[in-house]
Amino acid sequence: MAVIGVLTEPTPPSWWKANRHKAFGIVGLLLGFLLCQQTSGGTHEQRPQHPRPSHTTPGPIGH
Repeated sequence: MAVIGVLTEPTPPSWWKANRHKAFGIVGLLLGFLLCQQTSGGTHEQRPQHPRPSHTTPGPIGH
């Protein structure tokens, strides 16, 4: 019987093939974060606080 081929182990995948889903996920999260920062103006501006009416007890009658 003749030997037709030699079985060898396949070469392991490169770093890119093994980890590209992680790299795309991280890049996507960073881009989403930056996009949200740009659309919201970066900082949240405080609105002026208007005094709210509060509940008070009535004063003495007949004064």
